[in-house]
Amino acid sequence: MSARPRKHSLTLRGHRTSVSLEDEFWSAFRQIAEEQSIAINVLAARIDEERGTDAGLATAIRVFVLAHYQTRLEALEARLENPA
Repeated sequence: MSARPRKHSLTLRGHRTSVSLEDEFWSAFRQIAEEQSIAINVLAARIDEERGTDAGLATAIRVFVLAHYQTRLEALEARLENPA
């Protein structure tokens, strides 16, 4: 587990920006983009558009990753409680 965030460059709508995330978040973020068959820059741009001004992009990505996996867990739990 990495304690320190690592900075990576992303291109959002033609503009370069840097985002600092822990390795585990980068890995999960890349995996989600692959699952959705989109580039990580496209996913980051979507998150950036939806985040508003209350949170920075790195925070918005972390919250997105957490929400993604919470939703998956809830779906799995629902299937286990109500098998078809």
